[in-house]
Amino acid sequence: MSAKRSPGTRSGRRPGNVDTRAAILDAARARFAEAGFDKTSIRAVAAAAQVDPALVHHYFGTKQQLFAAVVEFPVDPEATLTIVDSAPLDELGAAIVRAVVGIWDSPAGPGIVAMVRSMLTGDADMTRTFLLKVVLERVRVRIARPDDDGQARVSLAAAQMMGVLVARKVICVEPLASMPLDAVVAAVGPSMQRYLTGRIEAAGPN
Repeated sequence: MSAKRSPGTRSGRRPGNVDTRAAILDAARARFAEAGFDKTSIRAVAAAAQVDPALVHHYFGTKQQLFAAVVEFPVDPEATLTIVDSAPLDELGAAIVRAVVGIWDSPAGPGIVAMVRSMLTGDADMTRTFLLKVVLERVRVRIARPDDDGQARVSLAAAQMMGVLVARKVICVEPLASMPLDAVVAAVGPSMQRYLTGRIEAAGPN
């Protein structure tokens, strides 16, 4: 005689326990690597981990937050991206600089620098995808217009911020390395704003 399952228990599903989070991460890591960010769904990850999709949301929230956990991003990207979403369009450049440099200067900063170093050595395909598909895409959506998809603009803005990061945190070029946050925002914000919303050549398809 087969054993009776407890009421509410679903066959083939892993219950929530100390190993469930790790199992979901393993399944997500494999799925993102195989199918990419766009073609990976919470439901597909849940099926691979043998859990209910609601359990994936319980542990990780959105697909973007799950991807951040997979690449071991040192901070929850949603906190920074919410600032981007709420900033007025004509203040977007300064808002991004303040939010991003603020993270670099926080206790999470060394983790960000380590990720950038790994990207520069070519050993971080999933981290690169995370930045392109999650972080930069959120900005691109804000600035896209019918005649300009914003791709060139966000790539220029990313290059600007990458240069500031390397100079400030990797090779420590003074006085930028020890410049107060407000001074960095005042100096770099206008350039970022021009890339995002100003006049530039070849900004996108016309």
